[in-house]
Amino acid sequence: MDTLVKEDESPDDTRGWSPRLILSLVSMMLLLELLAVSYSMVALAVPSVVAHYHTTQGAWLLTAFTLVTAVTSPILGKLADMYGKRKILLGCVVVSVLGSLISAIAPTYAVMILGRALTGFLGVCTFLSYSLIRDIFPRRTVALAVSVCTSGLGLIATVAPFLSGWLVDAYGFRGVFWFLTIGLVIFGALILLSTPETPVRLRSRVDILGAVLLGAGLAGVLIAISFGATWGWTNGITLIYLIGGIVLLLGWLGSAAIVSAPLVNLTVLRRRPVFLTAIGAGFCYGCSATVTIVLPVMVMTPAALGLGYGFGLSAKAVSMFQSPSCAASVVAGLVAGLLISRKARPRLVLAAGLLIFSVSFLLMAAMHDNKALLIVFMTAAGVGTGVGYAAVPNLLIEAVPSQLQATTASVVNVTQSIISSVLPLVVFTVLNNSFRAAIPAAVTHGAVLYTNSGFRTAFLIGAIAAAIGVGAALLIPRRIEQVRFAAAKAADDEGLGEPLTA
Repeated sequence: MDTLVKEDESPDDTRGWSPRLILSLVSMMLLLELLAVSYSMVALAVPSVVAHYHTTQGAWLLTAFTLVTAVTSPILGKLADMYGKRKILLGCVVVSVLGSLISAIAPTYAVMILGRALTGFLGVCTFLSYSLIRDIFPRRTVALAVSVCTSGLGLIATVAPFLSGWLVDAYGFRGVFWFLTIGLVIFGALILLSTPETPVRLRSRVDILGAVLLGAGLAGVLIAISFGATWGWTNGITLIYLIGGIVLLLGWLGSAAIVSAPLVNLTVLRRRPVFLTAIGAGFCYGCSATVTIVLPVMVMTPAALGLGYGFGLSAKAVSMFQSPSCAASVVAGLVAGLLISRKARPRLVLAAGLLIFSVSFLLMAAMHDNKALLIVFMTAAGVGTGVGYAAVPNLLIEAVPSQLQATTASVVNVTQSIISSVLPLVVFTVLNNSFRAAIPAAVTHGAVLYTNSGFRTAFLIGAIAAAIGVGAALLIPRRIEQVRFAAAKAADDEGLGEPLTA
């Protein structure tokens, strides 16, 4: 059985901001900003990578990353609660540095994908960072610190779109991976120097069987979802991955119900605040991923083709749409954090962010042939992103004790990864069904073209997804009672001593 080590819920509230605390926050914030922009930077480099290695499997550049993030999140979350969140965070950074370096020098496409898979450990750093903040920051600073950490200050995000285009145009796709490698080394070193280890520990055992069943099950389902459209949904390989993954996940559920110290405590996961937060977070991150991938495809299409969309922009010029969105996300995240720190209800903040997202998608569905309006709509989507990102970790902090923070957040991270993979896939399935083949490939340099109605339907799907997220957020109870279960009560009854220290 898991045993929660008795400890003070947060550091001394009399403490304020110190230079080291600020440096710690900025270090983790920069790491997460780099994580956020890495997805769009690599997406922008996909055409160059595909052309260089003469492959048609460019989707693996993104899928390998999200797949590893989803598969490793539960076990790394449990290990973080047991052995220290800072240790696991820094370990993930080290593995990610190695992965980015491998991608930067990869001689073959298979080696490139190996590097991207290792870089997927970086995806775990989001929930590890805000879980660590919860443990080491004074309670009155936590809500704002978490919002700043997850939304950023725009130090990287606002310049990344310009930087990405410049790197790809000037140095090719390898320039992107070298930039990520150097950035990870610098920010990891800053965290090492500035951030103390959490004193909070969960006395437990690692559920090896649960880790294998859950990891393999998630991998099977995500591979089937990611490549079902390419392989065919009724193809034998797709069905083997999908059905096999589902069977393994059912086996994990059965295992978690009977072992004494499961990888994920189902009692916590079944609680309404946690479950609904996972759903809302998943759609928030999924909508963000969708617009990040769809926008470049749409605006880089030449306007002269008369398709009803497209401006014929270069990779660098796409930044005129992305930078205002990034800046809006930063400002909105800060405002949301201040509101939550002043007792605004995180569930309403999350609902507001998703509602803004839904409206911006509806507007883009109606009007996406005007640059100025599209920039305004993208900026609104950035506001939704920042507000939603700030609300999710604060909801989890409110719902679960600190000893289970990383474990619970890891499951929410899995949900985010799954929906972030599924939603863009659904959107591109719709787009592929609207393929425009009338224009010769020589005119478009081999680029795939879609119909205007296909993009309209894609944006409507995003609007519906965000609306589902709004519903989930509003169903979260107004008053969230922090989970307490048998293990926690037993720990208190036994009078366990002071928390373990790093």
